[in-house]
Amino acid sequence: MIFVLEKNGALYAENDHLFNFGWGFVMNSPNFETDDVDFRILKLLVSDGRSTDVALGEQLGLSSTAVARRRRIMEEAGVITGYRAQLSMEALGFSGVVLVMIELRSQAEQHLNEFEREVIKCPSMSYCGFISGDTDFMLIVHVSSLDEYDNIYRKELSNLPHVAKIRSSFVLREVAQRSSIPAIFERSRAGKSRRMR
Repeated sequence: MIFVLEKNGALYAENDHLFNFGWGFVMNSPNFETDDVDFRILKLLVSDGRSTDVALGEQLGLSSTAVARRRRIMEEAGVITGYRAQLSMEALGFSGVVLVMIELRSQAEQHLNEFEREVIKCPSMSYCGFISGDTDFMLIVHVSSLDEYDNIYRKELSNLPHVAKIRSSFVLREVAQRSSIPAIFERSRAGKSRRMR
């Protein structure tokens, strides 16, 4: 168990006692509550995942050591799950996005497991989710042309186990794509205002 207290950029770690001061924050890794400073760090990292601890500290008025410690704790707690390059599929030749709805013949657990085990092997699929409603799974597939999708349909999708029906919809225009939702940061502000009342 790790408890971290911060005051003016200075960090203290205690293994045996829990302290809670108005000027600090307490984190119990891996289960802890993020505070306003954590959300500000996350918001900056969402906009630029390559930001250094020094650059983040300058923007937040914290020392780089304080930022590094907070970032490490959030990584260990699973709040930050990784840093990755965001690719332009269109620039790489995959300008087509297809939403694929798949209905299985049965929702027996064995059939669901077998389908899921095989669908993750499809190299053209970037997302698959088990969904509610009149279908079972939704996939997002990236293609360079209609001919390529026809090939994917025949060689990948139609060979998946227990498939009863496949419905495909092509995205005509992308309106928005986010790596995180603004509501995360709005909720942090709302929580702060409630605590201040």
